[in-house]
Amino acid sequence: MADPSSYRPKPGEIPDSPGVYRFRDEHRRVIYVGKAKSLRQRLANYFQDLAGLHPRTRSMVITAASVEWTVVSTEVEALQLEYSWIKEYDPRFNVKYRDDKSYPYLAVTMNEEYPRVQVMRGHKKKGVRYFGPYAHAWAIRDTVDLLLRVFPVRTCSAGVFKNAARTGRPCLLGYIGKCSAPCVDRVSAEEHRELADEFCDFMTGRTNTYIRRLEKQMAEAADEMEYERAARLRDDIGALKKAMEKNAVVLADATDADLIAVAEDELEAAVQIFHVRGGRVRGQRGWVTDKVEEITTGALVEHALQQLYGEETGDAVPKEVLVPALPDPVEPVQEWLAGRRGSGVSLRIPRRGDKKALMETVERNAQQALVLHKTKRASDLTTRSRALEEIADALELDSAPLRVECYDISHLQGDDVVASMVVFEDGLARKSEYRRFQIKGFAGQDDVRSMHEVITRRFRRYLAEKEKTGEWTDGENAETPEIDRNGEIVGTGPTEDDGRPKKFAYPPQLVVVDGGAPQVAAARRALDELGIDDIAVCGLAKRLEEVWLPGDDDPVVLPRTSEGLYLLQRVRDEAHRFAITYQRAKRSKRFRSSPLDDVPGLGDTRKQALLKHFGSLKKLRSATIDQICEVPGIGRKTAETIAVALARSAPAAPAVNTATGEIMEEEPGTMGSSGEPVAAGAPDERRGQET
Repeated sequence: MADPSSYRPKPGEIPDSPGVYRFRDEHRRVIYVGKAKSLRQRLANYFQDLAGLHPRTRSMVITAASVEWTVVSTEVEALQLEYSWIKEYDPRFNVKYRDDKSYPYLAVTMNEEYPRVQVMRGHKKKGVRYFGPYAHAWAIRDTVDLLLRVFPVRTCSAGVFKNAARTGRPCLLGYIGKCSAPCVDRVSAEEHRELADEFCDFMTGRTNTYIRRLEKQMAEAADEMEYERAARLRDDIGALKKAMEKNAVVLADATDADLIAVAEDELEAAVQIFHVRGGRVRGQRGWVTDKVEEITTGALVEHALQQLYGEETGDAVPKEVLVPALPDPVEPVQEWLAGRRGSGVSLRIPRRGDKKALMETVERNAQQALVLHKTKRASDLTTRSRALEEIADALELDSAPLRVECYDISHLQGDDVVASMVVFEDGLARKSEYRRFQIKGFAGQDDVRSMHEVITRRFRRYLAEKEKTGEWTDGENAETPEIDRNGEIVGTGPTEDDGRPKKFAYPPQLVVVDGGAPQVAAARRALDELGIDDIAVCGLAKRLEEVWLPGDDDPVVLPRTSEGLYLLQRVRDEAHRFAITYQRAKRSKRFRSSPLDDVPGLGDTRKQALLKHFGSLKKLRSATIDQICEVPGIGRKTAETIAVALARSAPAAPAVNTATGEIMEEEPGTMGSSGEPVAAGAPDERRGQET
């Protein structure tokens, strides 16, 4: 722990202007981001007597080892920069709302030629209109099923759409009138887009217009004695009204607003949001956060607004936002919201009437969410803490292993040998820290040697990062290995020291390997060779679920009901899953390889053009350079390179029909049944699934 006076800026160094500041720990990780109207006044509050600081603030300043700041022109710019840095660095002492679930949205893909209505989760995409969020996906499907009677918009996937267009036959929805079937040209792209626009208008709350229009058409049909058409319109009106009934009117003036309520105690806070569009509740969501800093309700609201609207623009930001407390100061937040929307936004506390009553409902939901979360988390924390304590007792560790790394080796009969590293922190998987390796030190199958190589590479990088930050040095200028996107050490070179989490910078308290005594010995030997003696090692053997320790002749046997054993099994199984997924991906890529892959500068488009022109690699190999030049995009120099590459590659063995024993004339890489070229060695989808 650092003494705050050791990194306190000198008097006069801190400017008296708006800005954003970052506290970093001894590893140069950003642990807190804040903004201030006056940087000098705000930062001075952190460097007073520790006894006068809030416990959480005191914990932050003694964890930090340095502070830096960036001056901006206005408080709005400070708000924007603070949000960007919190998203980028994920500081541990900042309020971070954990969404309690992945909420489904009703999405209309207006960025496609034929817009599609579907359920979507996750990050929002450009050009897609979203409605919701909804509590359950089935609620979206029920609503869409009702609306498709009136707005028969496409709901099928791209594969189904293309297949219908190829065969000239629409899907079932096209036959029963719940799709306008643009796939078979029953409507043009323009007409289908108009239907999608009308669907979106209805979902945004413009409901009365369509109902009045249908009622008028129904009356006209009845006057003209077109009773079947009138009955169909009557049913359409009923479907629209039924869809509207699913969202009762809560605000009589057809308001577009978001209502945000906060329920909190000393340690945690829950936020609930109701999205009201056209006076009806169109969506609901909730977040929960640990109060890792001293914070007011107004500041919690400000963070919630950043989380909610930080990546939204236009109508996604409503004209009115109702909150239980206003941020201090409120003007920059209002200006920031107005900038996101493109017009004025009213941020206020409801005082009376329907909005006050609805806010009370949102507050009750927030209170219930906080109670439910604390009940669940108490159980989870108790179980995870017991599991970590049991592991510490069984392995005779000084303390519970808060960070556990597990390694597994995967291969197929000695080919495509890979390894995985998974990380669990406080008993929970931290997938952003997962890494994978290709075994390159030798060829063939040797799990023990592979484990030694992986552990060596991982912790060599840790030592390099440790030396770079000045925590440790051996007096020599060690090189910092460069890591590729697969977690591989591919060379040496500098890395940016910008506070972002580094791939191998943080050590675990426990290393778990998938295997028995030989794998454990290899891992321990790798750490000893690097001079690392403060990291515990164990192995979990699959056969009897025994825990092996380095140098012990007998394993440690944990009870089958042990929470510690269950946690080790989860860690081991996750490492196995991650490794075998990577190994299968590499094997699949190798099966799809072709001699054309060795031609520099030859991309997928020109490869497909070559195979489509000649029909197979066999015919391409026998072609002359002049004939290869006839393919569009292939020059003479490229053609010569292709010819040399194909000449060097050994001809593939003839393909055999396993059902008849017939030797096939065409070599792999011929045209598929759909008329598209198939790469050499590509597995046939009809051969069955991998076991």
